[in-house]
Amino acid sequence: MISVYEKIVLVGPMGAGKSTIGRLLASALSLPFKDSDHVIEEKSGADIPWIFDVEGEDGFRDREAATLKDLMQHEKVVLATGGGIVERDENRRLLSHADAVIYLTADPDYLVQRTSKDKKRPLLQVEDPKAKILSLIERRDPLYREVATHVVMTDTRSPKIIAQNIVSLLQSDH
Repeated sequence: MISVYEKIVLVGPMGAGKSTIGRLLASALSLPFKDSDHVIEEKSGADIPWIFDVEGEDGFRDREAATLKDLMQHEKVVLATGGGIVERDENRRLLSHADAVIYLTADPDYLVQRTSKDKKRPLLQVEDPKAKILSLIERRDPLYREVATHVVMTDTRSPKIIAQNIVSLLQSDH
């Protein structure tokens, strides 16, 4: 399938399916797939919880911003980003250069369910993960919407169906 979209970025809260759907979308569009969190881990030789422990959230966000800047130089890519990437103005400016930004969102209960056993999410290593997810969504939802060209719910359908729906959305844009 030929797409006029060559740079598609997925944003949204952790657990919304950005990595899984991103891989499927990239395959459907015959584009390379990148996950900004995985690129950060590869470049630093450390996992994200370790980076948070040693450098704090600000250190991680610095790495995330530099990685986004590098990845946005790719001519063709489907890029899954970390949930907090929209918090920095510079990142939102970079995201505006994408051909499409898809905001993947889901019901908070679904996000809690999807992330409950994942120890690699430093921001959720708290007493009340659901309260943390709700506070993150409240703060970030307007920022996701600011950069998004499309908003897609992910909690009731399979990732494959969602990826197909995104392809249809992109095709209907042109």
